[in-house]
Amino acid sequence: MILSILYVGVGSFFGGISRFLCSRLMNAYFGGAFPFGTFTVNMLGCLLIGLFYGLTENSLSPNLRLFLTVGFCGGFTTFSTFANESLQLFKTGNIWQFSLYAALSVFFGILAVYAGNLLSRIF
Repeated sequence: MILSILYVGVGSFFGGISRFLCSRLMNAYFGGAFPFGTFTVNMLGCLLIGLFYGLTENSLSPNLRLFLTVGFCGGFTTFSTFANESLQLFKTGNIWQFSLYAALSVFFGILAVYAGNLLSRIF
């Protein structure tokens, strides 16, 4: 159990740092009211978790699966930030951006998990 906790913790550490850097980069590049940083991180995280689960179904160890999925992807993606940014868009009257952000995040998130799983079959 302790080893599993360490795998998750180390993965979360790297996932959190990666989220911070990727989000900052996207927000600096695109800017504006739409939260491109969180959107990009969540979509990339969905693609990665689909890929990682697909790759680890038969060939990788359970500990590596914990590290990559629960740890890295869990630390990399952020539903709470998505929910808060959605609420802020709504509260500030950006109804169009709120609707677009919520709809695109859910639709493309599921699509990205599926695409990642398909990609895992290539490897």
